Amino acid sequence: MPELSGLGRTLILFGVLLIVVGGLILLAGRLPGIGRLPGDILVRRGSFTFYMPLATSLIVSLLLTLLLNLIFRR
Repeated sequence: MPELSGLGRTLILFGVLLIVVGGLILLAGRLPGIGRLPGDILVRRGSFTFYMPLATSLIVSLLLTLLLNLIFRR
């Protein structure tokens, strides 16, 4: 049964991580400028809209990389 306790801890960790990420997503919608950065592509043609958040994706990726490197540094 020891291997099941490890699985339980992993599932709890993923659950907490999902709650934190969900909260950050809710708060990110209230931040000004997120999704409207220079480098984000927005094309509107009649009833068609295409949005590609390149700059926003790069910044989020950079911040997550730095944060995870700080957390998992040994």
